[in-house]
Amino acid sequence: MPEHTAVEVVDGDDVDLKNSIRLIREVPDFPEPGVLFRDISPMLADPAALRAITDALGRGLEFDVVAGVEARGFLLGAAVAQAHGTGVIGLRKPGKLPEVADRISYELEYGHATLELPADTLRAGQRVLVVDDVLATGGTLGAACRLVRQAGSEVTAATVVMELAALGGRAKVDGEHVRALLRS
Repeated sequence: MPEHTAVEVVDGDDVDLKNSIRLIREVPDFPEPGVLFRDISPMLADPAALRAITDALGRGLEFDVVAGVEARGFLLGAAVAQAHGTGVIGLRKPGKLPEVADRISYELEYGHATLELPADTLRAGQRVLVVDDVLATGGTLGAACRLVRQAGSEVTAATVVMELAALGGRAKVDGEHVRALLRS
């Protein structure tokens, strides 16, 4: 098993998250040579780790609904919503919804992308917890927050399991309360 010294629990008192770090799988040279990919899939597959993650993502926050960002944000968002007694909305890639309430296009380091909000899901003034798996460059998470605000709702926080701090993604989510459980 590889050492995980480069991944830290942001809330150092969370013993359950500390115990879950050992499940992160490190894949060298993926998706390209020189990159060390940290795969959180084994954490999501482990019941105790998943419970620790879903409890921590919403802990201490007040929200009416969770917005999960496609694709792993759907898994996490549904689990967080269930754990905290709210509903969940999936922010989708284009062409997946029969009716769209709103959409936002944004820049990525490798091109453009779009997120869409399903019709009849958010109401003006709702408090929304935006959930995704990883904060890397910040383009997707920032766009998700802007889309929620564009729809007239409030972003309580943008929460992720892992932040890749070296990529500086927080700068693109400027002005939002960003919570990462783990930092690499």
